[in-house]
Amino acid sequence: MKIDRVSALEREYAMQSLDGQFRSAGNYGFGIRLEREFAAKMGVRHAVAMVNGTATLHAALEAAGVRAGDEVIVPPLTMSSTAIAVLHANAVPVFADVRPDTFLIDADDAERRVTARTKAIIPVALFGLMPDMDAIMGVAGRHGLAVIEDDAQCFLGSHRGRLAGTIGHMSSFSFQASKHMTSGEGGMVTTDDDGLALKLRRYSGLGYGSIGLGKARITKDDIQDPGCERHVVLGWNYRMPDIACAVACAQLERLDELCACRRLAGEAIAGAAKAAVWLVPQRVPPECGHAWWSAVFALDRDDVAWRDFRRKFMELGGDGIYAAWQLTYLEPAFREMNLLGREEWAKRAGARWERGLCPVAERLQPRLLQFKTNYWDTERAERQADILAKTIAFFA
Repeated sequence: MKIDRVSALEREYAMQSLDGQFRSAGNYGFGIRLEREFAAKMGVRHAVAMVNGTATLHAALEAAGVRAGDEVIVPPLTMSSTAIAVLHANAVPVFADVRPDTFLIDADDAERRVTARTKAIIPVALFGLMPDMDAIMGVAGRHGLAVIEDDAQCFLGSHRGRLAGTIGHMSSFSFQASKHMTSGEGGMVTTDDDGLALKLRRYSGLGYGSIGLGKARITKDDIQDPGCERHVVLGWNYRMPDIACAVACAQLERLDELCACRRLAGEAIAGAAKAAVWLVPQRVPPECGHAWWSAVFALDRDDVAWRDFRRKFMELGGDGIYAAWQLTYLEPAFREMNLLGREEWAKRAGARWERGLCPVAERLQPRLLQFKTNYWDTERAERQADILAKTIAFFA
């Protein structure tokens, strides 16, 4: 299989947007189209486009009613934006450990960390695999929590036949360059709840009262009136620009083939890794469909150093191996509470971000090997799988 990451269709739609000369009257045509078609593709009632996948999480937290000093449960093994969005909402991220087999948030540990201040939980579909959403929704139901899926890495992944983005109260997607579909930057929040959708629309659009479920932008009739009152609530300027929406529209039309290419790459790499019992793959439960944002394995050998394995893989022609992100609470900004004043909320909550907080994640993080799957020619992925097989043979 061989496809273009960016095709003629993206260029055609981008030029259509540019041909509009950025005139306000027609400057959100692709945005409206993207939201409508994304919602239809995912099988939800509403989709609201935003500038990136961190803004989406922040807006979703605000829509869920998370306020200053509240707590939000997140996993530590993921890109730090998940917890950073919690801080953007002036709330306190509470880190729940991960499962040793799936590398995803452990619902039992999350429940142990619920307090009277907990308002939401953000389960992350890491590497393209959804966590145990039945268990997560059970925790949320027992404690009255909002669930915001972080599906930045999980386009068309599934859990018990339901697509990522359709189970939680809201779901966040990213269109950043490494994701299954991209517009360079951008993001989307999905929901089936009309009330949440209205809040998302207004909170991401500077709190304009004239926008709503069926109206994403203010019009000339609104603003060409000296009595116009624009802002009915505090909001942020998180709107996704039309030219980025144009590119995303084209990528959405091609999403099946883009995801298929990554799936074939991930499966090829996973197949090669089966030759080594000491490369422990992320376990994919039978009820889940993996989206293969990356192919990840835990290096379970004390006599083979992580860096030595990567060095040999690259010597043999490999494209490189990515490490897992440092655990969020061990990043300097969190560890040293350098949070632009928001550390006061964390200190009041008694947060202590130090080693020992999530022992499973701490054991896993330095062992994880992430292999790329964004090969748009699957022959390249097959060559990488062959190089992985040779690397394994070298260390056998």
